[in-house]
Amino acid sequence: MTDITLRVLDGADRGRVFENLSLPVTIGREDGNVIQLCDERISRYHIKIQEDHGKLVLTDLESTNGTRVNGEDIQLRILRYGDVISLGRSVLLYGTREQIASRLAELRLRESSGDDTMNPGELAQQMASPSLDFELGWGDNSNLQSTLHLPFAPELPEHLSPGQAAQVSELMEYLHIRIRHLIDSVQIKSDTEQVILEPRQWQNLLDLQSQLAEYLRAIGDPHHGDE
Repeated sequence: MTDITLRVLDGADRGRVFENLSLPVTIGREDGNVIQLCDERISRYHIKIQEDHGKLVLTDLESTNGTRVNGEDIQLRILRYGDVISLGRSVLLYGTREQIASRLAELRLRESSGDDTMNPGELAQQMASPSLDFELGWGDNSNLQSTLHLPFAPELPEHLSPGQAAQVSELMEYLHIRIRHLIDSVQIKSDTEQVILEPRQWQNLLDLQSQLAEYLRAIGDPHHGDE
């Protein structure tokens, strides 16, 4: 049985991470859903995610305001790691950092080899253990990476005063809104999975937004990890 992970990028529940969920998964505002979101614009039972013939299928459950995946209105959609699901005011990212790294590594290998017919065995041998930090930075200027010393996200500062916490939260809120506008401007072609931004940079923006969302939730609710 496939387990899935969904991360909330935007909306009232932003920063929440739903890990290792067993299929099928329903999402809505009603208490009986596997994922209940605090969003008045989503339906009581809004979408369902289930496995069918080895594919992960998202179905809109005749919701009032509809569902979008990667900016496109959908009724049925096969999900892939890194896909963005929008319902109501809520935005979710499908997959763990490792799973998204695996997909980027696969795209990179197919692109570099010029072979769109590589079988899963050949891909698995070449992909080894992909790192999202590596995949997001692949092809970037090495001098920039050396200037930054380490290409890893810093830890949150501890023991902030209320004023400091408000300042940090305000800064992250500003960045979060700017990134939201960038993501909203992206157009994705469903037939080729290509976007106006290069796919690696698109995932880079999504990963950064996910990290910022989790930081915002941690600052605003220090006890959120006890849920």
